[in-house]
Amino acid sequence: MTTLPDPLPVTPFTRPARGELTLPGSKSITNRALILAALGRGTVTLRGALFSRDTRIMVAALRTLGFAVETDEAALTITITGRGGKIPVREAKIEVGNAGTAARFLTAFVCLRPDGIYHFDGDEAMRRRPIGALLAALAAQGARASASAFPFTLRTAGLPGGEVELDASESSQLLSALLMVAPHARTALTVRLRGETVSRPFVAMTERMIKQFALHPTAYAVEGDATAASYFAALAYVTGGKLAVRGLETGPAALQGDVEFYRLLAGRGLITVDGRTVTAAAGRDGFAADFNGFSDTFLTLAVIAPLLRGPTRITGIAHTRKQETDRVAGMARELAKLGQHVVETEDALEIHPRPLRTDQVIATYHDHRFAMSFGILGCHDLRGDGRPWLAIADPACCSKTFPHFFGLLEELRQKSLGS
Repeated sequence: MTTLPDPLPVTPFTRPARGELTLPGSKSITNRALILAALGRGTVTLRGALFSRDTRIMVAALRTLGFAVETDEAALTITITGRGGKIPVREAKIEVGNAGTAARFLTAFVCLRPDGIYHFDGDEAMRRRPIGALLAALAAQGARASASAFPFTLRTAGLPGGEVELDASESSQLLSALLMVAPHARTALTVRLRGETVSRPFVAMTERMIKQFALHPTAYAVEGDATAASYFAALAYVTGGKLAVRGLETGPAALQGDVEFYRLLAGRGLITVDGRTVTAAAGRDGFAADFNGFSDTFLTLAVIAPLLRGPTRITGIAHTRKQETDRVAGMARELAKLGQHVVETEDALEIHPRPLRTDQVIATYHDHRFAMSFGILGCHDLRGDGRPWLAIADPACCSKTFPHFFGLLEELRQKSLGS
């Protein structure tokens, strides 16, 4: 990735966005596929895989645990040989950074080893993210963790099976982690949920992928990132443009619940969708929506809310306070910095449009979704003369899931000038 200035002034589009782009592979699918392939008995090649900080963390951890993993970044392929539910290396140090999927999935994964000792740690932000409920469920299977948060040492005893209780109210990844290893327990392992589970579409993704890998594929195609696609739906809207988005699966076979963002904006008249092409529409009114099932995209709507008429109310997002950062509080803070009136509650944001304040630097809290969503807002030609009016702090944090995001934005801006 080209080194970006920090902060990065965002150059607005002076003409409607035009062009075609290819989405990076889904991080959620890539990291699930890596675990499921490692659990299998054959060799699987992932095609269209994402190469980003989070997936590199997963690949590095699997290699540390003794798995053969070959990568070809130019071809976007990762080839991994499964060990049939066996963990080759008995003791290892596993660094998970701030990758929630790697942290939760690997914690359950290593518990298949009957005599393992694994030392887990991550970034400072990871030390505040939920893992205790998963460790409690694994303790019922005989695992012993030295702490209920990162860092911890986990002594494993295999998975005898039976029934375990899990509270997945803070992250659906806790449930997905158990579901992926459950078929490899010594006897049937059943997960009984305590309370509500957030982001249920991600659990459905896991369940469908488990069935796909049960067919022992030798190759597996990774869908384009539906969360990333939300930024380009918003880009079409804020610039009055039209974009062809390659790699996004929106039909019944789609694994990702975040495609709901497209349907939401289309249903509210902000965009139209024709196959892979998204076009700005005439809708301008704010609205209310529950984002519990596709909460990674709530920031995308929040940043375009100042361009709508009347308030926009976003609910179902309390669990995002425990993601890369407190996304609810952070979004309220940065929108207020831009002059917006924001009403924040535990589970919701209500955004009342006010004239946007210029010459502000957006804090990103080491969170890629802040950088990308506010980057899209910055593409709006607020001054009417193409001059940047906001800047993004730490734009390199996009390396978590979309390393070339700002480079792609600039390519699209240049294409729009020639259209």
